[in-house]
Amino acid sequence: MIRIGISGWTYPRWRKVFYPEGLAHRAELSYAARHVNSIEINGSFYSLQRPSSYLSWREQTPEDFVFSVKGGRFITHMKKLAGVETALANFFASGLLALGPKLGPILWQLPPNLGYDPDRLRGFFDQLPRTAGAAAELASRHDAKVPEDRALTAAMDPDQPLRHSLEVRHPTFMEPGFVDLLRRHDIALVVADTAGKWPLIKQATADFVYIRLHGDTELYTSGYSAAAIESWAADIQAWAERHDVYVYFDNDVKVHAPRDAMALLDELGITPSS
Repeated sequence: MIRIGISGWTYPRWRKVFYPEGLAHRAELSYAARHVNSIEINGSFYSLQRPSSYLSWREQTPEDFVFSVKGGRFITHMKKLAGVETALANFFASGLLALGPKLGPILWQLPPNLGYDPDRLRGFFDQLPRTAGAAAELASRHDAKVPEDRALTAAMDPDQPLRHSLEVRHPTFMEPGFVDLLRRHDIALVVADTAGKWPLIKQATADFVYIRLHGDTELYTSGYSAAAIESWAADIQAWAERHDVYVYFDNDVKVHAPRDAMALLDELGITPSS
């Protein structure tokens, strides 16, 4: 399975450029979902969302569509993965289980000032739910930050597997033991292209590969040339022989992300469902 998409979809600068003039803002997700086959939800990084929002997003997208969900920055950037038992419960209670079968991998992005600490990582990985049922049980332990009338603590399919990926941004993660640690815990290492700013480690550490393309020459701003798209397509095809692959373009500043995602889909011969 190969999923290609964009990180987020609500960008005013995309209007009248990617989104047609006159398109209602509430219709932007359904429009984007006709041009890619997956989207990474990034609003969940900034704040806890609502079950009603996740349900609406599920209903606005094609039947075989998949969302990835970015974990909250309170967990990764403020708590730095330590003492996050209740924060994790709040995150999973906030509604992502409403996506049901459209829930894909969960992305955990570490801040640039957090270096490699295997004990810290092991402690965090051991708390991550690996099924929707386990996530629902964890969600039931939420606190008042998620009011009872806004908490979702049930899973549509308790046996649905949950996948997790980790994006790192500190040079100490180049330590070979880090890749081994991820493999032991079945966590996908995010292959992150960041114009050389942060580590780019092309290693498959789980049964899926998670790629984030932030811009190859200018972070968040530059587009990908036809040659670059062809090169990434070759890497994806090689990984896809043994792994599911998820790819998200995050070079949104100049509206390159949706165009590049569509170019990569075309290069791979994939047609999104409508």
